[in-house]
Amino acid sequence: MRNNLMKSKEQELYSTIGKVATEKLQSLRSKMRDDTATAEDRQHLAVLEEITALAGNRVSVTENETIRKKGGRVWVERTSESHYPHIRLHGGALEDDPVA
Repeated sequence: MRNNLMKSKEQELYSTIGKVATEKLQSLRSKMRDDTATAEDRQHLAVLEEITALAGNRVSVTENETIRKKGGRVWVERTSESHYPHIRLHGGALEDDPVA
């Protein structure tokens, strides 16, 4: 029970971090459009854009691996003929191990 509660709170925290980061990203993009962004704003924007891109990659990896596990066809990449065809995008996977 306690473990489920901790996981639920962790999920809520990550969800809230994502929402706040997305709001900040939109605010910084608005400052760029209005030509009022500071050098620090530009740095923060770059970091948030990178985090957003990596998060999108992680979502795509999860979706593709789920499709692959069910026998569906998805784009895969081979690093060599002997390597398991993996779906992991640069920066998108938490591990470099092939999906079993």
